[in-house]
Amino acid sequence: MKKIAIFFAEGYEEIEALTVVDICRRCGLAVELVSITEERLVMSSHGVVVQMDKVFTEADFAEYDMLVLPGGMPGTKNLEAHEGLMAQVDEFYASGKYIAAICAAPSIFGHRGILQGRRACCYPSFENHLEGAEVTGGPVEISEHVITSRGMGTAIDFGLAIAGIFVGREKAEEMASTIVYRQ
Repeated sequence: MKKIAIFFAEGYEEIEALTVVDICRRCGLAVELVSITEERLVMSSHGVVVQMDKVFTEADFAEYDMLVLPGGMPGTKNLEAHEGLMAQVDEFYASGKYIAAICAAPSIFGHRGILQGRRACCYPSFENHLEGAEVTGGPVEISEHVITSRGMGTAIDFGLAIAGIFVGREKAEEMASTIVYRQ
């Protein structure tokens, strides 16, 4: 079974993070919520506290097929400041394993040189951080093993795109229908 890790920092955007968790788990994928702190309870940018499956030091990165970075402020800045997580993002990228980010979080990929020559999207006003990318206004961009999305309003598209990579487009479309999502 494919396994996805979603990383939570204080100030994450809850819809962007939890929509991916929900859709992927409904599709039968293993998803772990990982706190980048040593605390299992992490507060969102809107005061919603969510219990994590693991803290960063418990994560076994060899088990993961994809790393997902939700946006939100100051969540995005907190994710980028975590050296251990950034080392894993770089390693996954270099080895051709999937990495995904939504809203402001694609800026992290831009800062790390990951978006050079790739189509990418992000939250409006963060486009200048997508260094070297062909910036689009699409809801989701998949460029080989790098996935980006624009924000809370595209969270379902993002979740379905991630699920589709591992369970196939047809099953992802069935899930869209099941959740009464109009594409």
